Amino acid sequence: MKQSIARIAVVVDDYDKAIEFYTKKLDFLLVEDTDLGDGKRWVIVAPQGANECSLVLAKAEGEEQESRVGNQTGGRVFLFLYTDDFWRDYYKMVERRVKFLREPEKMPYGMVAVFKDLYGNMWDLLEPVAQE
Repeated sequence: MKQSIARIAVVVDDYDKAIEFYTKKLDFLLVEDTDLGDGKRWVIVAPQGANECSLVLAKAEGEEQESRVGNQTGGRVFLFLYTDDFWRDYYKMVERRVKFLREPEKMPYGMVAVFKDLYGNMWDLLEPVAQE
């Protein structure tokens, strides 16, 4: 049996603002942007080189979903962006004014810093320790 997590939905308030943030600030690729009618779109973004998982940018509908924009996990780190070069990506993100909440720190599992996305969701930028 083989299973994998292919997509994770991130609730956003505006498709175009979200696409701009993920593609311009984080260098993600716009994988798909399909109009579904009635103001709905199927929008998928993914980090460059990612094969396992991508994000579905899901526009919030109604008060309950709108209340979750930016806080899908109750204030905990929500997503983990792995990188093969922590300092390259960290400095690029700082230059692009991505807001970091925790400065870089060397941990037993790798080099890590916590940043917020456009909506306030918390992410780890992480270069894992090489597995030998």
